[in-house]
Amino acid sequence: MIIHPEGWKPAKGYANGVVAEGKVLFVGGQIGWNGQQVFEAHDFIGQMTQALRNIRDVVEAAGGTVEMITRLTWFVTDKKEYLAHQAEVGMAYREVMGYHFPAMTMVVVAALVEDEAKVEIEATAVLPASA
Repeated sequence: MIIHPEGWKPAKGYANGVVAEGKVLFVGGQIGWNGQQVFEAHDFIGQMTQALRNIRDVVEAAGGTVEMITRLTWFVTDKKEYLAHQAEVGMAYREVMGYHFPAMTMVVVAALVEDEAKVEIEATAVLPASA
């Protein structure tokens, strides 16, 4: 259930709060490489899309769906690059996640452990107790 306090401006592309019940899945930070740890994309949008696909794959491997993701924390290395591509970010996000917008935080960092990585995203999902 999405939580939105009365009188607050609408959240665009994220939720301010999410209430869920079930088994909690913590997905470690995913970067823009594939399952074989190879970067196929060298641009922000390509790496962001792959990181979200990786998250989706982990959630599905645990028996869940993207709609069960309750939180995403994004770590980006270039705020200006992210802001300059907002329309593409939205399109790429919806390609993988649909119109599911969990609680989100974005943090700008100086670097990520993998030198080629432009973004890292970690997730929390709440799966049904039976998953």
